[in-house]
Amino acid sequence: MIQLPHPLLTAMHCGTAAEPGGECCNQRSEMDVFLMIRRHKTTIFTDAKESTTVYELKRIVEGILKRAPEDQRLFKDEQLLDDSKTLGDYGYTNQTARPQAPATVGLAFRLTGDTFEPLQVEPFSSPPELPDVMKPQDSGTTANEQSVQ
Repeated sequence: MIQLPHPLLTAMHCGTAAEPGGECCNQRSEMDVFLMIRRHKTTIFTDAKESTTVYELKRIVEGILKRAPEDQRLFKDEQLLDDSKTLGDYGYTNQTARPQAPATVGLAFRLTGDTFEPLQVEPFSSPPELPDVMKPQDSGTTANEQSVQ
C-alpha cells in the first residue's frame, strides 16, 4: 500500500499554509534579499523580500530597536529611501543582496521635532596583526623539521 503525504503538509512545503490543493507552489516565488542595516557601530542582519516596502523594513527595525518607523530614516548610500517604494525599486535583489554579501542600508534616528541625526556608519574594525609565531614560514621546512635537524 502506498501512503500519500498528508494534504496540509504538502501544502505547507513552499513556506505558506495554503489550502490543500492550493496554488502556492505555482506562483512566482519572491526572492529574498539579505541586508545589513547599519547605524554608528550597530549592525542588524535581516532578510526580506524584494517586494517589501521601506516602511515594512522600518517595522522590522522597530521590532528590534524599539524606535517607531516615523523616527527612522533609511538610506542606500546617501540616498533617502521613500517609505512607499519597495526594496526592489532601489535595486536590492537576490543578485545584489546575497547571504554571503548582504547589501548595506543606512539608518538614522529622529533627534527632536523634524530634526534627524546625520547618517553615520562606523567602518568595521580590522583584526590585529598576527604574531610572528603564527605567520606562515617562508622556508620550505617547518619548525618541527628544523628542530630535528
